[in-house]
Amino acid sequence: MEKNAPVAETENSPFLRALGLPSAILLVAGIMIGSGAFKKIVPMAQTLHNGDYILLAWIIAGVITMFGAFTYAGLASMTTQTGGVYEYFRVIFGDFIAFIFGWSAFTIIGSGAIAALAFVCSQSVNTLITLPDPLAAFKDMGIGDSVFPFADSGIKILGVLLITLLTWYNCRGIKKGGVLNNIVTSAKILGILLLIVAGLLFTGHPAANTGSNAMATAPQGIALVSGLFGAMLSALWAYDGWTNITYVTGEIKNPTRNVPLAIIGGVGVAMLLYVLLNYAYMRVLPLSQLAGLGANKIAAAEVAGALMGKTGSLIIALLIITCTFGALNGCIISYPRIYFRMAQEKVFFKNAAEIHPFFRTPNVALIYSAVWSCILLVSGTFDQITNLIIFASYAFFALGAVAVIRMKMKGVVKSKVIGYPVIPYIIILFCIALIINTIITQPGASAIGLLLVLSGAPFYFYFKRKYS
Repeated sequence: MEKNAPVAETENSPFLRALGLPSAILLVAGIMIGSGAFKKIVPMAQTLHNGDYILLAWIIAGVITMFGAFTYAGLASMTTQTGGVYEYFRVIFGDFIAFIFGWSAFTIIGSGAIAALAFVCSQSVNTLITLPDPLAAFKDMGIGDSVFPFADSGIKILGVLLITLLTWYNCRGIKKGGVLNNIVTSAKILGILLLIVAGLLFTGHPAANTGSNAMATAPQGIALVSGLFGAMLSALWAYDGWTNITYVTGEIKNPTRNVPLAIIGGVGVAMLLYVLLNYAYMRVLPLSQLAGLGANKIAAAEVAGALMGKTGSLIIALLIITCTFGALNGCIISYPRIYFRMAQEKVFFKNAAEIHPFFRTPNVALIYSAVWSCILLVSGTFDQITNLIIFASYAFFALGAVAVIRMKMKGVVKSKVIGYPVIPYIIILFCIALIINTIITQPGASAIGLLLVLSGAPFYFYFKRKYS
């Protein structure tokens, strides 16, 4: 094959194709629906001061995400190999660009998401059952002003145990992980639907927060546009994770059909739940009260408390534990498949390409992912790192849209891509605008994020020299 030739890989998968369409849809929804659905209305309310604009931000972010789903559904028809976005970029743009994406997933995006979800899940357990803090005496010992490995030691120990347990469980087969994901995701969708219904039926507080009083304090003009982009960053964080299904393409039955349908179906489920849930929040509590919640307050818990008192707060705590646990399991299933494919292409640690002889899982790649995720969790830097990488994630998102246009023009992607060519160009323009707005409003963080992404370059040449 000519290097970088734009043709699909058609080799048989070394994995067991054990996930059908329903499991694939629930995997997409399960990864997407984490803690963001319960918390992100607070910063959005503080930025926009208007319920209509908040719902608009959720809808626009959902539409952009769905547009992305349409676009990546077109790429998903190119190959039946595992690795997803990494594999698309490798075939279309070559090894280096693909590696930068995969290395960013390993060092920051994927491992940071796993660390953050494990921490939030453990933190939610701590609100119900106070966890012991065996290293509290050393909590102020750290490296610099940001790394405090002994702080919140009880929460971190539970988080490490969760990552370890789920990694072990998923090493024992994709089907086992898929069944667990189906159970947990179904439970959290049911819980969210019950909260939505309770909020929509609530009559104790008039839904005045979307009226003229809120409009009087809402930003206008350029400030409104910038505010909407800021609010959409919060919403897009909650929508994040829908591309992860492509990483397990090699373990999905009839992937050229089911991967696109799973992406569109999972995003559709999450979008509907998010918009209805945030509308329900604003029916129960005034927007000013939601905007006034502190950093340690969870909007959904306050709403549930207003609806059902202490029982409601307990239910929400259990729901958040369920949601973050399910999302954590989905991320542990999906991200290591990227590192496995990178190792196959000799741009990652060689033994990460090994497959368990009995369970047919990339067990070594799963272990690499778990170890680095635990290090980020213990260091406490995962939130800072993942915040820095937001703009880079959407640069890769735009690159995916460019890939679709390029492959359609070359005739490689022959299947119908919904909305082509308009939707890919909308995605590119949106991502450019989002990146520019982020650079203007967060120049330091954007620069550090770019440096973190480009730090993978020396590792690329190291792996190439070592294994070629």
